[in-house]
Amino acid sequence: MQVTFHGQPMRLLGLPLKVGDRARNVRVIDNNLSPVLPLARSQGKIRLFLTAPSLDVPICSAAIQKFSQHLNSLGQEVTDFVEVFLVSADLPFAQSRWQTIKDVADITMLSDHRDLDFARNWGLLVQGVGLLAHAVYVVDRTGIVTYREVVPELLDEPNYQAAIEALQAIA
Repeated sequence: MQVTFHGQPMRLLGLPLKVGDRARNVRVIDNNLSPVLPLARSQGKIRLFLTAPSLDVPICSAAIQKFSQHLNSLGQEVTDFVEVFLVSADLPFAQSRWQTIKDVADITMLSDHRDLDFARNWGLLVQGVGLLAHAVYVVDRTGIVTYREVVPELLDEPNYQAAIEALQAIA
């Protein structure tokens, strides 16, 4: 699979997940530099995984903030059953700083900077740059991917409405 960056093709490496696949539980790092298995940690919940090349990219930063706003508008009866993760190759310190500055407390920040295992195991590693593609996944309570969007252009926004509808459909 490939995406583009300013119109230039970039190949994605790894094992892509499709709708209907079991999500792969891959180790990432939390803001305390501790290893985390996000699927195991959120067992029994619906999961929304957001991936971004970097929180320092304005469109990625804006996208995460917009998802936070959309989720807040759903109400507690939905959000109590949903765990939201942002995975990027940003250092945990940078993720923490961004989260504090942007006041986004409802999304768990996870870093894939050490080994890029998440990127490889979800088919999101952008070849040659060591970053994750911009993508959105909804994973149901049993660990099955029910929605997937890999944003074709790294600097475009995802389809917020489609992702939120997919989340609501299984909530």
